[in-house]
Amino acid sequence: MRWFWIDCFTEFARRRRACAIKTVTLGEEHLHDHFPGAAMMPNTLVLEGMAQTAGLLVADALDFKLQVVLAKVSSVDFAFEALPGDTLEYTADIVEISSSGSLVRVTSRVAGREQATADLYFGHMEAGTVIPKLFKDEEMVHWLDALRIFEVAVDEAGNRIPRRSSTIVS
Repeated sequence: MRWFWIDCFTEFARRRRACAIKTVTLGEEHLHDHFPGAAMMPNTLVLEGMAQTAGLLVADALDFKLQVVLAKVSSVDFAFEALPGDTLEYTADIVEISSSGSLVRVTSRVAGREQATADLYFGHMEAGTVIPKLFKDEEMVHWLDALRIFEVAVDEAGNRIPRRSSTIVS
């Protein structure tokens, strides 16, 4: 990921649900460039934050053995714009997962109000077949550490998930 559209994970239940937050600040250049004079976070970037939250949940469910790529935005609805000072709370729930792809339902909330909903479909591919390997193993572990995922991650039984080594993608 070249840009992060989430700040950190607040909940991570393996193969089920992930919650992350993104604080919108006036210090972000894209707020001023999107609609000059009306600072707001573009909906496309809110959607990208939703996709990053869901994509890492799916990648973990696959033990990082396959590349997870956003293949389709099946539906998306925005109720209102994200403005400076808002904290977006993303919640991703896996609806279906198979060997070829996953469907994840994601919501974005601001102060408890539903800001956006989306159904996202992720394709699963082996690195080196259709696409090159997207990330170096050590980069992915560094990103997961930066997002504080291991501080909140639990497996299906509620046990803490330990920090992964740098050999997470084969």
